[in-house]
Amino acid sequence: MFSKLADRRHKRQLALAYGPALAMIAVLAVIDWRIGAFFLLPAAGSLALVIREERAFRKRTAEYMETLALRVKKATQDAINGLPVGVLLYNEDRQVEWHNPFVARMFGVESAVGEPLANLLPGIKIPKDREGRQEVAIGGRHYLVRIEPEERMLYITDETELKTLQRVHEDEQPVLGNIQLDNLDEATQGMDDQARAVLLGKVTAELSEWAARYGLYLRRTASDKYVFFTNKKTLRLLEQSRFDILDEAREHTIDHKVPITLSMGVAAGSGDLVELGAMAQSSLDIALGRGGDQAAVKDGDRLTFYGGKSDALEKRTRVRARVISHALRDLIRESDNVLILGHRVPDMDAIGAAIGMMKAVRVAGKEGFIVHEGSNPSIQQLMELIDEHETLREWFVPPAEALAMVGPRTLLIVVDTHRASMTIEPRLVQACERVVVIDHHRRSEEFINDAILVYMEPYASSTCELVTELLQYFDERLRMDVLEATALLAGIVVDTNHFTVRTGSRTFEAAGFLRRSGADSGLIREMLKENLDEYLQKADIIRRAKILFGGVAVASAEPGKKVTPLLVAQTADALLEMNGITASFVLAERPNGLIGISARSLGDINVQLVMERLGGGGHLTNAAAQMEGTIGEAEERLIGILHEMEKEEGLIE
Repeated sequence: MFSKLADRRHKRQLALAYGPALAMIAVLAVIDWRIGAFFLLPAAGSLALVIREERAFRKRTAEYMETLALRVKKATQDAINGLPVGVLLYNEDRQVEWHNPFVARMFGVESAVGEPLANLLPGIKIPKDREGRQEVAIGGRHYLVRIEPEERMLYITDETELKTLQRVHEDEQPVLGNIQLDNLDEATQGMDDQARAVLLGKVTAELSEWAARYGLYLRRTASDKYVFFTNKKTLRLLEQSRFDILDEAREHTIDHKVPITLSMGVAAGSGDLVELGAMAQSSLDIALGRGGDQAAVKDGDRLTFYGGKSDALEKRTRVRARVISHALRDLIRESDNVLILGHRVPDMDAIGAAIGMMKAVRVAGKEGFIVHEGSNPSIQQLMELIDEHETLREWFVPPAEALAMVGPRTLLIVVDTHRASMTIEPRLVQACERVVVIDHHRRSEEFINDAILVYMEPYASSTCELVTELLQYFDERLRMDVLEATALLAGIVVDTNHFTVRTGSRTFEAAGFLRRSGADSGLIREMLKENLDEYLQKADIIRRAKILFGGVAVASAEPGKKVTPLLVAQTADALLEMNGITASFVLAERPNGLIGISARSLGDINVQLVMERLGGGGHLTNAAAQMEGTIGEAEERLIGILHEMEKEEGLIE
């Protein structure tokens, strides 16, 4: 078509070029044929020559274009066949219609025409109306498949070298770790310098052998502190070993009255060494805040814990309690007003600690209030006594009223939790510029980082114990009435299960101080009494218990039946008192519709780690969680986590 149009255009050009000359010759021929003939012969020769040359040129052009087309076609074929990119066409039935040699080499066949895509590329998903990209692994190599559904075409590139480079780059990323001996002073108490040096040498040798085993660069920075450098590849090996040095250090010093334990803070995922150092220190702080004897690994946004198998050792001193008490007193005196905030669904420990802090506020001569969302069965009897108390009743205000009291010099004291999301009113934490945290739980990833004063001791039995110690040093004029002292003692009694778990010497000292201040143990017994209906509910849950792993009891309440958190906790305690039970987990639907889980342990199982995987927390021997869903789903998930932990490193020590 194109050549015909070109031929017509060429004829028109010849006509325009020779037409006037031929017309003039014709006129001359009419005048005198001899003159016409004289001019006609050269014109005809010229025209014939032009036509001949034009035909020759067109022939050469046609030959050149034909040759060029063949060369382009051959070059295109060679390019398609030789490109390091696979090209594959498939039909509507998703069977291969055509492919280049790259695809044949990729699958190790001469031809894949007619083969279904599902057989060649298992798991590949073809989008209907848009382009897509997927990664596939074939024969130990990695490929990127670009899908064009409209053309029914696949472009396949070999990404193996790129993946290898990425893996090498990731493996070589720097990792920084801080190591601290948790209890060097306690372990070496009473030792002479020589014995202390021998013990430190033993621990250092153990760490050096561990560093040599994994290729770490380890240096000692203080008598109880070390730092190590490594890379991401080695970190994965350390995580696979679950930081076995934690167990080795404890076992090799077991002969001592107080075995030495280690805490580690490890950081990765950043090329900035300054940021890496800050992350490592933050991880170490978290590990220490959780009770020590564990490693906290922060890799970017991921925070993972290893160890934490032993209970926290009581380390706090009276000096620290006195310093914190005086600092708190100064903060209260500098404030215009004070608000005291506990966790949602408060228990005896939260209410008792809040009352203790309110007593300190009143002694300091400042206005203060306890933020309270309403009663619940676990504190109902205590709140009834408070309602009858003329003074204490006025200390409690709802969250909305507390928010209206916030000013630039308002002091917020958070008790029995360090997580803003767990408080009765998280907006208060954001609204107040001055926040104090007093808590006895092991530190979790979420923390109120902007607090100006933190008294967080996982070694304490309860927050009431910590508050009681602070009150002893707060002011000599401080005197408590019977109900105030009783509320504090009740918090200690409940959290220690009547002084049977998580008690230290300081626990009994605090209880003694409260008894001298007028605490009524008989009143506590009355508050903690259970009625016949509650006893039968507890018995029914125990009847449904399952025994797993030779000593782990998992009991669930009847689906659809509302059970109070206090009853769930009491049931978990009751199960733990039975022969052969080392840990107990009790699940029940709470009045708020969530599934509550209470976990207890004799120390052989770290129930805190179990509950953290369910979004909760607590202590090694006492923890809890709550989650959405049904009891059946919660129980299935809990048992699945127990099996995972058993497979990872063994559930029971």
